[in-house]
Amino acid sequence: MTPLSAIVLFFAAMIAGALNSVAGGGSFITYPALVFGGVPVINANTTSTIALWPGSVASVGAYRNEIAAERQGLWPLLIASLIGGTLGAFLLLQTPQNTFAKLLPFLLLLATFLFTFGKRISESVRSTVSNASLPPSTLRAGVIALQFVIALYGGFFGGGIGMMMLAAYSLLGMDNIHRMNGLKTVMASVINGAAVVVFVLSGAIYWPQALVMVGGAIIGGYAGATYAKRLNPVRVRQFVIAVGCIMTVIFFVRTYLQ
Repeated sequence: MTPLSAIVLFFAAMIAGALNSVAGGGSFITYPALVFGGVPVINANTTSTIALWPGSVASVGAYRNEIAAERQGLWPLLIASLIGGTLGAFLLLQTPQNTFAKLLPFLLLLATFLFTFGKRISESVRSTVSNASLPPSTLRAGVIALQFVIALYGGFFGGGIGMMMLAAYSLLGMDNIHRMNGLKTVMASVINGAAVVVFVLSGAIYWPQALVMVGGAIIGGYAGATYAKRLNPVRVRQFVIAVGCIMTVIFFVRTYLQ
């Protein structure tokens, strides 16, 4: 890693940390920065995960009251997240670099789609389930199963899992966005934490890049949280969506047209 690469990765992580503290989507910045910096696609994914994970864990404390209000149904979701995240990480490490490179543009497209239309999807899902009048026990079992699938995907790639979880929790009739975000933050921390353990034990992390980016992400996350009230969240989301679209196009061209 050259000094110039270190500077680019630091500032990429700083921007990503700030975005995550306001609207999410930080991996749209860190992942491409690592790939363009010469890190293999799978190792870029693992290194990006560990770079942004401390910020995710730190944000759990901000939702402690909301999490406490939902503690009754917390454990089944936690277990599903832990198992799914672990299995997803193992699946990633068993995937050949070339295969993952071919999947990557489609994963970025999915993540961008979920980030863009996640709220509409959540509202549509909730309306459909409400009209179906399913028993609460059936809904809860379905959400736990869905949490496992989301965690499996999250351990493998991770982009868009926040929007997936918000849609899932709406099935339970939750309408308090702060409680939903609290649950989402905890589960995302568990999913990524399980993946991080697998990645570290497997030696899949590029540590020099990871350490540089952890520092940038922490600074960016703190600054983003400090100045969040001065930022227009709509504009921030528009910026993240634009970045996601641009990166998706770049990786499609890079993978299939060159």
